Amino acid sequence: MSGPGRFVIEDGLMKTTGGMGLLYYSKEKLSNCTLRVVFKTAGQRANSGVIIRLPEPPTDPWYGVHNGYEVQIDAAGDDWHSTGAIYSLSKVTSRQQKPAGEWNTMDIEIRDKVTRISLNGVVINEFTEGQPVPERKMWYEPIRGPRAAAGYIGLQNHDAASTVYFKEVSVRK
Repeated sequence: MSGPGRFVIEDGLMKTTGGMGLLYYSKEKLSNCTLRVVFKTAGQRANSGVIIRLPEPPTDPWYGVHNGYEVQIDAAGDDWHSTGAIYSLSKVTSRQQKPAGEWNTMDIEIRDKVTRISLNGVVINEFTEGQPVPERKMWYEPIRGPRAAAGYIGLQNHDAASTVYFKEVSVRK
């Protein structure tokens, strides 16, 4: 765990709490796999994310945003910053997140340089490493450039006002 935010277990679910934080899996770097994340938000403005392709274990909660890819969880964001977007790098093609309080299933397929994101059974984003991306405008947006082919994965806790519950995080190789 990196940062002041944290995750707690409540009724068998992982729940975000506190400030910015990153919970990551450090046993192995993953590539050519599908990551399934089942989540629900407590409110329409709840913000979180799934971090993929982290080259090193993070020591700072922003490391994942800047050095990996953040697959966004945020129903209120614009197309570049909403659920299923690769934060400010690749926008969603449609909005498929269910209302707050309902479960969503996100599948993140990582195959070589391609990342394909499905939400509730609909492909909403496909990003190929090296494709054109928008210019970086703010300090908190990810550093532009290539990412590791294999990397650690993690879950982001964005802020104290955002509550997101996770029921399943699984990997299929």
